[in-house]
Amino acid sequence: MAKPIGSTPIFSFFVMFSLLYSGNSQMIPNERKTWCIANPLASNSALAANIGYICSQLDCGSINPKGPCFEPNSRMHHASFAMNLYYQANGRHLADCNFINSGLVSLIDPSYGNCSFHSGMLLIISRHF
Repeated sequence: MAKPIGSTPIFSFFVMFSLLYSGNSQMIPNERKTWCIANPLASNSALAANIGYICSQLDCGSINPKGPCFEPNSRMHHASFAMNLYYQANGRHLADCNFINSGLVSLIDPSYGNCSFHSGMLLIISRHF
């Protein structure tokens, strides 16, 4: 059985680093690559609502059972993927990662293996075609 992502030391470091850079700052330099991840303090119901909202607007096929980002199969992980998808598609504005305080902006790429949390213009361009 896969180990939940929230219990890995790398994820813990990732979350702590993200918290340091998500404070009250309203602006992250545009040339910096950033990602949106789920706040580990967010409720499961908030994360489920985020997934439902985002996946009704954008293609979340990567977190479907045969998708490259399905594992680990956790609400936190799936919400992070979906929230980042929305954040990237909408131009990486801090407000597009808030989700009523259930999202955090990160400077660390959460991609792994075949699962890519795209950053920058790639998703923005592909969204319009």
